[in-house]
Amino acid sequence: MTTLLSEPENSLSRSGSAVAVASSRHRDPRLAAGELAAALRHDTLGSVLFFCSAEYDLEALGPALQQAFGPVTVCGCTSAGEITPQGYERGSITAIGFDRRWFAVSSALIRELDDFSLQDAQGVIDRLLADCRRGLAPVRDNTFAMTLLDGLSSREELVLATLNAALGAIPQFGGSAGDDERLANTHVYHEGRFYARSAVVLLVNTPLSFQVFSTHHLEPAEGKLVVTAADSETRTVHELNAEPAAAAYARAIGVAESDLSRDLFALRPMAVCIGGQYFARSVQRVNGDGSLTFYCAVETGIVLTPMKPGSLQQNLRQRLEAAEAEVGEPLITIGCDCFLRRLEAEVLGQADTVSRFLQDHRVTGFNTYGEQFQGVHLNQTFTGVVIGAPKTAGEPEAGDDGRGRP
Repeated sequence: MTTLLSEPENSLSRSGSAVAVASSRHRDPRLAAGELAAALRHDTLGSVLFFCSAEYDLEALGPALQQAFGPVTVCGCTSAGEITPQGYERGSITAIGFDRRWFAVSSALIRELDDFSLQDAQGVIDRLLADCRRGLAPVRDNTFAMTLLDGLSSREELVLATLNAALGAIPQFGGSAGDDERLANTHVYHEGRFYARSAVVLLVNTPLSFQVFSTHHLEPAEGKLVVTAADSETRTVHELNAEPAAAAYARAIGVAESDLSRDLFALRPMAVCIGGQYFARSVQRVNGDGSLTFYCAVETGIVLTPMKPGSLQQNLRQRLEAAEAEVGEPLITIGCDCFLRRLEAEVLGQADTVSRFLQDHRVTGFNTYGEQFQGVHLNQTFTGVVIGAPKTAGEPEAGDDGRGRP
C-alpha cells in the first residue's frame, strides 16, 4: 500500500510539490522500493529521506532503493516504529521526497564513530557547507542539519558534541536508529547501503521558513538520586545513593523492584537538571546484578531526579502550534519521536489519539532510540523541524551563493 500526503494548495509548484510523502507496507524489498519510487519520482526530485522497519531484508532493500531512485540522493535509517501519513505504523517504510527547486540537500556518511574527533567533524561540515553554498539561499538562516546515528553505538554524545562545535549557528536535530525494540542491530543508510556503527549527516538548504525544535512533557517528582557508581562506557549505573541502583530507583518511584518493567521505564524516567531544564535519562533494562543500563550517558556524580509524565499530546500540540505560528501553514514536520513516548501512549490507551494528531499536523518521521538537538543526546523527547509551505505557487526565486559561513 502506498499513500501520499495531501498538501496545502499553496505548496504546489508548476510541475509538482515542494515535498511528497509516501509509505509502503509491502514486505518484498524490491516491490516496496518500487512503490515509493512510483509515488515520489518526478523530473525535479532532488533527494529522498526514509525510515524503515528493521524487519526488512536490509541487504536486499539497500540496492533496491538505489535502483528504484537512480541518481537521486537517498538517505535514511531503521526505526523503532514509523510515523507515516496515516500516523503511527510498524513494519513499514515511509519516505519524503524533496523537490530540488525548494531544497538543496547535502549528505555525508561517518563510519568511524569510536575515534570521531573535532578535526573530523570540521572536515565533514566544511565539505557539506561547500556544497550547500551552491544551494538555493544564503547558508545563514536558511540551513538546518539533521543527524541519524546508530542507536546502539553508545557514541552519540561524542559525535554530536563534535559536530555541533563545527556547525556553529546552524540548527541541528536528529534521531538514533532503532530496530523495532529488539536492541540488537540498528543501521543508517547512505548511497545504496545500510551501515552499522555509523552516522549520516544532512545539511538542508531552503528558501522556505522553518523552525527546529525539541520538546518533552515530563515533570519533576520528589526526591534526588545521586549516581555513586557507574560505568560510563556501557551507560550502566551500579549504585544510586550508595545503594544497588535498581532497588533505589524502585523505591524512589514507589514500586517493588520486582515490578520494574519497560512500561514503568517509559512512564517514570529520571532526568538530569542543567540550567533549570530537565533532560531525561531513560532506563533500558535492569541487569542481573541489580544495576541499571541507560539509553543515554550517565556518569558517577551526576544527580538524577525522578520524573512523572504530564500531558504528552497537550505539550506536543503547544510546541507544534507555536512553531507553525512562526513559519506559517506547515508544509511538513519531520519528527524524531522517542519510542518510549509511543510506548507510554500505548500503555495509557492514547496511541490512536496521538497518531491522529500527528497525521493532522503533517508529521512524518520515526520512533527513535534517542533524540538529538543542538548537539545534545536526549531521551523521551520529540525533536524535529516544522517547514512552512511556499507562500505562492511557482518556482522559488534563485538565491545567492551563500558566501560567508555562519
